[in-house]
Amino acid sequence: MTVLVAAVIVHDKAARRVLVLQRGDHAKFGRGMWDLPVGKNEPGEPVTETAVRELYEETGIVVDAASLKVVHVVHAALGVEAPGGFLTVVFAADEWSGEAENREPLKHAQVRWVEVDALPEEFVRGNGLALRQYLDGVEPQVSLHGWA
Repeated sequence: MTVLVAAVIVHDKAARRVLVLQRGDHAKFGRGMWDLPVGKNEPGEPVTETAVRELYEETGIVVDAASLKVVHVVHAALGVEAPGGFLTVVFAADEWSGEAENREPLKHAQVRWVEVDALPEEFVRGNGLALRQYLDGVEPQVSLHGWA
């Protein structure tokens, strides 16, 4: 079975920065790597609500589900806790409320704003590609990983 996942690019266009997190020592994958706020869908939950919930749980940032824009889809053949693969819907939001903080310190080393011209190099592959393409103005697309 494919696991459904949501990720959110929070884009502060005026300050030319995005919100990212660094995966911690206890992360299930990508330890030490940078990533977008991201998480798995709960049964019966619309993927937009997954995005809103996970963003808030991880960072304290609140967005309106209706304001989310789909900017990328990542479909991977394999994943941690997803032997049947996963499908990540990457959303962007440029309106939010709250102050960014690391609300899951056992999973993440840090949560912080970074300038769009100074993105960390060590980024989780699929989400890093989605973020860079979004910032470059590439139209939404699907990325495939691990398929023959």
